[in-house]
Amino acid sequence: MAVLRTKIEKIGNNLVDAFLLVGLFVLGATIVWGAVFEYWRMIGAGYARLDDILLLFIYLELGAMIGIYFKTSRLPVMFLLYVAITALTRFLVADVKDLQFMNILILTGAILMLTLSILILDFASAKFGTGNEPKVTEHK
Repeated sequence: MAVLRTKIEKIGNNLVDAFLLVGLFVLGATIVWGAVFEYWRMIGAGYARLDDILLLFIYLELGAMIGIYFKTSRLPVMFLLYVAITALTRFLVADVKDLQFMNILILTGAILMLTLSILILDFASAKFGTGNEPKVTEHK
């Protein structure tokens, strides 16, 4: 019975890994497709605005996040925060003239909170490690 359970678990793990791999390739291809489409749109327009350039940075950060996941099998949370900061900055830059003062304060406060989150995560990673290190047990 234990042998059957082990085989079933192995098949399940392989299916999950295959699904993850296919999903990452689909996401990666979608990111490349979106970035190329936006780039050609900018070329067609004959110029690139600041919000267009920030959008390309978002695509770059998403692509880097997927690349890091392929190499390390870990999702870099910091890149998600970078994407969020860039997206909020892009929104702020593109629509600043149409936003009310309170909305501008809310957006800048959100950017500040995300920046502080990165600072806290970076500090915690440096102080306590990333979880990859082998655990050492001390005997007293």
